[in-house]
Amino acid sequence: MECNLYQVDAFTNRVFSGNPACVMLLETWLDDEILLALARENAVAETAFLKQQSPGLYDLRWFTPDLEMDLCGHATLASAHVVFAHLSCHLDEVRFETTSGALVVNRSARGYSMLLPKRHPVPASLPVEIKDAFSLLPAEVHRSRDFLLIYPSQHEIEQIEINRTVFDQIHLGTGGVIVSALGKDVDFVSRFFTPQATILEDPVTGSAHCTSASFWAERLGKTQLSAQQLSQRGGHLQCEVLSEHVRIEGEAITYAHSKVLAPLT
Repeated sequence: MECNLYQVDAFTNRVFSGNPACVMLLETWLDDEILLALARENAVAETAFLKQQSPGLYDLRWFTPDLEMDLCGHATLASAHVVFAHLSCHLDEVRFETTSGALVVNRSARGYSMLLPKRHPVPASLPVEIKDAFSLLPAEVHRSRDFLLIYPSQHEIEQIEINRTVFDQIHLGTGGVIVSALGKDVDFVSRFFTPQATILEDPVTGSAHCTSASFWAERLGKTQLSAQQLSQRGGHLQCEVLSEHVRIEGEAITYAHSKVLAPLT
């Protein structure tokens, strides 16, 4: 079985920036071991696997090079871009059935708009592994699925360094650690780190904004927020915090389209 493979840079309108994701189209589901091997071979933060149910409706699963994820924002955005730009250019909406429920993505004036589950962080204590691994200590600690560390300024977010040997001693399942602060040119900035992951720092993390946007919306008293992730590649997001969801808007651009020729059964 051959399958089409798209590599898309998400949360950007320029290649070589944003967060790269691979999107692979399947006619039938493969064994999980094969899906994980494909994700490792693709060697990007996330590979999205799509199987069409009907026009505009797809099953969607996400794999890092290490494990299957319960939610991935940038690979969902990349998947929608593939549908809108390459498969069904006439559509304005696509629906994905996932382990996190149904996710709907629409075309928007800012590229694409998707609804992700809202995650409300609550105050938490700082695990010693995180305390010892981070070069700068936060002013506040909160947690939902991910830890959210709040710092006094954008400058500190830019300066944080990680001792990976210590950091990898903590086990957070599919979660990670968000570091965030008020932004200079946007409402808030962030970075995202995952222990034991092949890729330590994720370039732009849509799912992390389910937590960080919820936090800053309450802190700033506003529901519409602009955000920037301060990784080396960088990316921009527009967030709207609703009662049960976070609407995230961003752009995407195709970097490559190819075919996987290796035997997949």
